[in-house]
Amino acid sequence: MSRTSSRSRVLAKLVVLLATMVAMSGSLWAQTKNLQAGAIAELRSAGRAEAPVATQTSAEQSAAQKPAVTYLRCGTLIDEKAEQPRRNVDVVIDGENIQQVQPAGRGVPRGAKLIDLSHETCLPGLIDTHTHTLLTGDVTEEDYNKQILQESDAYRAIVATQAARLALGYGFTTIRDLETEGAGYADVDLKHAIERGITDGPRMRVATRALDVTGAYPVLGFRWDWPDWPHGVQVCDGAVGCRTAVREQISKGSDWIKTYLDGGYRVTDKGVVEDRPTFTMEELNAIVDEAHRENHPVASHAIGINGVHNGVVAGVNSIEHGMYIAPDDLKMMAQKGIYYVPTLFVGEYVAQGRAAAGAKVWEQMVAIHGDTFKRALNAGVKIAFGTDAGGFPWTVNPAQEFPLMVKYGMTPAQAIRSATVTAAELLGMQHKVGTIEPGKYADIVAAPGDPLGDVTELEKVNFVMKGGVVYRKPQIE
Repeated sequence: MSRTSSRSRVLAKLVVLLATMVAMSGSLWAQTKNLQAGAIAELRSAGRAEAPVATQTSAEQSAAQKPAVTYLRCGTLIDEKAEQPRRNVDVVIDGENIQQVQPAGRGVPRGAKLIDLSHETCLPGLIDTHTHTLLTGDVTEEDYNKQILQESDAYRAIVATQAARLALGYGFTTIRDLETEGAGYADVDLKHAIERGITDGPRMRVATRALDVTGAYPVLGFRWDWPDWPHGVQVCDGAVGCRTAVREQISKGSDWIKTYLDGGYRVTDKGVVEDRPTFTMEELNAIVDEAHRENHPVASHAIGINGVHNGVVAGVNSIEHGMYIAPDDLKMMAQKGIYYVPTLFVGEYVAQGRAAAGAKVWEQMVAIHGDTFKRALNAGVKIAFGTDAGGFPWTVNPAQEFPLMVKYGMTPAQAIRSATVTAAELLGMQHKVGTIEPGKYADIVAAPGDPLGDVTELEKVNFVMKGGVVYRKPQIE
């Protein structure tokens, strides 16, 4: 056999092999394209695809995907613009925005969709400015430690998607989630997942990890020779260290910076809640200065007299809980425009359980909290609706905060405004949410009764629209 013949046969085999590989790769490519096309079609049928259709121009595609104009016919409308509710009103919605608000009876154009809420009261989507989607109840230390120590961040993030769906179903179309309690930046991921249509939930503003000093925040009290116990916050010490922590959280997607300003509560004979401050003023001033320098607001957990005072002096944007606030600090809050987010319901919800576990101060603080709320209202402090949902289970409707606000001095109209206009202003979102008017997001909820006569009707919200999409509607009996 000649070397030439041998080489020819080898070359021939190589050619066959290459041809086979090309054919196989072509087949695989075709299969891949078919799978991709099938996946895009499936996503598109679910209303979540963003991939372009090759056979359509961009203009044709936009026209095909543009939703029909919707007419929302409201028997009563509390739009938070007019001083009095309006009767028999159509809210015209084009895409995710409100196009027009007009008297009903002008007719509905052909091709438009009509949603009849003529027996309902419509109002702006509710806003809860203090939630924890990564928590599922925090009555006792044991409840808290179980979640931090036994549940992975991945598991807690999955559970948080359920919390977000529940919040939306209750009528809260926007929330400020004030830290993940040890779950890192999972709230940023949840926010993005909602924005991208992966899961349902409210619009979110997030505070990620929050800040506290060494030795002040759980998990605490376990083996000293195991130095890396998880914490519910990011620990920072010293002005430089705390500035660095603020920069890190902002770089990872935090919308707000949250600080814990006190602990160790006790009630004096004069009914004052004494506390142990956490940060030094140097540290707290550095946090506030760094956050504000980067155009990020600061929320501060502060329950007692010293924590609140330090936060007010430092110029934080909101005081959370504030079970006792000194008169001079209320005056300063009103002057500086610092918001008060009282979270009345959670204080009552956890009081008995915490007292049974040995912390009787929580029962003592309930009445003090109510008195502080009254004094804040009379002092002209801006009060925004917030519940601390997650501190109680998400299966409990956060709207139970409303009757407590009325109990301690607000009218139902004021309580509703705290969860719409005032809350939107606190979050810096007043240009898009908080009222029902042209140009704003079509975030609208409805309840069967009259919440201006009985604010508990807001616990019965049975219609929820966010961005023009209906997530809940009344059941036809």
